[in-house]
Amino acid sequence: MRVIFYDIVNVLPLGNSTRMNSLGDLLALSDFVTLHVPATEQTRNMITAKEIQLMKKGSYLLNASRGSVMDLNAVAQALKSGYLAGVYADVYPVEPESNTKDFVNVLQNCPNTILTPHIGGSTEEAQRAIAEEVSNKIIQYLTLGSTMGSTNLPNVQLERSDFSYTLQNHHRIITIHLNKPKFMKVLNAILEDYNITDEILSTKGPIGICLLDVEDPSHNIEEFKKKLLSLVSIKTRVLF
Repeated sequence: MRVIFYDIVNVLPLGNSTRMNSLGDLLALSDFVTLHVPATEQTRNMITAKEIQLMKKGSYLLNASRGSVMDLNAVAQALKSGYLAGVYADVYPVEPESNTKDFVNVLQNCPNTILTPHIGGSTEEAQRAIAEEVSNKIIQYLTLGSTMGSTNLPNVQLERSDFSYTLQNHHRIITIHLNKPKFMKVLNAILEDYNITDEILSTKGPIGICLLDVEDPSHNIEEFKKKLLSLVSIKTRVLF
């Protein structure tokens, strides 16, 4: 199998895969198009009638990512006209709720179409991978303060984690706080005697997170922690 892919992030190819320069290039060359993206405003309706027309006539479209990434009306029309040879969908804008409530979707009764009830991640391999990923993310949060992938917190991560972790007079702080004015002013006042070597701040709705590395010239970690405890926040921790 020849595998090609496109990603908005410039990631290195794995195995025998080849990176395409655009989504259009990928669609034009693929016999089978599979979607592997999160649900964001950028991916909403990323496959519409326009993108389908860029695909090969007689090609196949598979979506087990998120239900919002395909325009289902455009997909149904392409199936009925014979432009698409087949479609597989595991996710939908409105998911099946129960065995007792009818599921209605425009792709039902379309030719050569397979619909499954959001079970694409239920293989043994997928469940093992999910368990490992969740465990690693929890470890990364507890030890380094990374919230990447979190759905209810702003996503923050500092890249120089290994470097800072090895230095005895460096400390990493994570503070989760209400997204209100003057919080950073208060935090910076507490840390005015320390050299901030790295810092990132992000907010999401009512919540903010500041993750920062500081250099403590006094080597007095207890005094350092005492100062931070005076900070009014949801949760503040010295990670190392």
